[in-house]
Amino acid sequence: MVTCYHRLDNLEDLRHYVYSTLCKHSQLELGAFEMREMKLLRGDRPCGVYFCLCGPRKMKLTAIWDADRNQVLFYDSAGQRFQKTQLAAGPRQQSVAA
Repeated sequence: MVTCYHRLDNLEDLRHYVYSTLCKHSQLELGAFEMREMKLLRGDRPCGVYFCLCGPRKMKLTAIWDADRNQVLFYDSAGQRFQKTQLAAGPRQQSVAA
């Protein structure tokens, strides 16, 4: 598993980074497939975002942004973690609540 370090200033930058990382890992064309996201809650408090990229042949690639630890975990279509990115600076948790 690869560990990376990155700086992202807002939620839109995070979305782009997650999408491009998932596409690059599975050699998918950028913009060809849809990525969905869902806010994660711990109790009533937002604590991250779950991303799911639906690729060809029912392939699903996922990533989870853990806002408390400020890291993104990436998983391939078999559910194996292939990368962890520690964010030096990341989106604020308030942006998740929107």
